[in-house]
Amino acid sequence: MATVIYPSPIFGPVKSRRLGISLGINLLPGDGKMCTFDCIYCECGWNRDGAQDRTLPSFEDVKSALETRIAALADEGIPVDSITFSGNGEPTVHPDFPAIVDVVLELRNRYFPAAKVSVLSNATMLDRNEVFEALRKVDNPILKIDAPNDALVTMINKPQGSYSLENVVARMAEFKGDFVLQTMFLRSPDFDLGQTVEDWRNIVRRLKPRETMVYTIDRETPDKTLQKYTVEQMTEFVKPLQDEGYVIQIRG
Repeated sequence: MATVIYPSPIFGPVKSRRLGISLGINLLPGDGKMCTFDCIYCECGWNRDGAQDRTLPSFEDVKSALETRIAALADEGIPVDSITFSGNGEPTVHPDFPAIVDVVLELRNRYFPAAKVSVLSNATMLDRNEVFEALRKVDNPILKIDAPNDALVTMINKPQGSYSLENVVARMAEFKGDFVLQTMFLRSPDFDLGQTVEDWRNIVRRLKPRETMVYTIDRETPDKTLQKYTVEQMTEFVKPLQDEGYVIQIRG
């Protein structure tokens, strides 16, 4: 099975279908996945495939590597649209995540003031106030909800520990709409998210995110039974929200 594993702590820039030219920050181990979810569609594979090494890059290593790379990009005139926390799992599990956010913002302001700072997060750490406050500082806190109920979350995202969708939604609501919601639409022989799309739309209506990103499978997945939706199908899913004025980005 082919998987996409990112170097640590800095990689790219890469072309992102959602964020443009993105310089990546991977706060997880550089040779395997480590995440609070174990999503059946994750391009990085299963958590168990990266369980041998759980060493996180230090604050000092991240700061040094980022400053070196971002200064070189600026000197070479290579554009950066987004400095993005992503990589091989959930970035907010890093104990120094809030301090690293501050460093990234400072370096962004110095070298690429027009670039956005983005965090791709599954929102499992929002109950930690320091993580919540750090996410409030960045330009694009991009927070995940893939399913509208706990049963489907368990099937699709496989949380590694306790998880309550209601608790996550309630915490997201504290952003007062100043965040980006992301959702992966897919189906399998065991479920079809299209059948629960109205429940998902009601979550969007409750949260009122400034933007919603919906997308489908683009790379090889650990679960080989998964099927993608077409752009036309996803457009149909979100049309009632668009008609109500919600900003929706659709990526096939």
